[in-house]
Amino acid sequence: MMHDAAADTAGTTAGVGLGMVAGATCALRSWSAQRLMGRGIGRAAAMGSVFGLGGPALLPVLALTGAPLLASPQAFAVGAYMALVPMFLGYVLFGLGLTRISASAATTLTLAEPAVAAVLTVLVVGERQRPLGWLGIGGIGLLLLVVALAPSGREVEPLAVPDVATTT
Repeated sequence: MMHDAAADTAGTTAGVGLGMVAGATCALRSWSAQRLMGRGIGRAAAMGSVFGLGGPALLPVLALTGAPLLASPQAFAVGAYMALVPMFLGYVLFGLGLTRISASAATTLTLAEPAVAAVLTVLVVGERQRPLGWLGIGGIGLLLLVVALAPSGREVEPLAVPDVATTT
């Protein structure tokens, strides 16, 4: 098996670049949703509008890479499950969290997601993790601990969440 260093470097560079774009858009999504909520827009409406505007931006990605998703009813069912259960539920809870902590804190906490997913693949699926992977997981954990224990310059006031019973 031949090793193509140029292709590996290009792939790694593209992956890092796409990861940076994903991180920036994640931070923008959190900031936008919290800003809308801070202006009196309801949590569900704020999250729905942010995702409603962001969703069409993903349609070209679906067109370019989505063929396997539509290849069989089983693949489509798995994709639908992933969209409706973990993603939908996760973002409902994320929106709820944005009503209580700052967008930057919420976005920082989401860094735990890939580390938890990697550990679960080891524990649940039996996948093996390389030493560099464990080092990355430990690094994420350490950085989250530093952020959690770092003194803040100011206290973040939780956003007011209107009581549905009194607003109807």
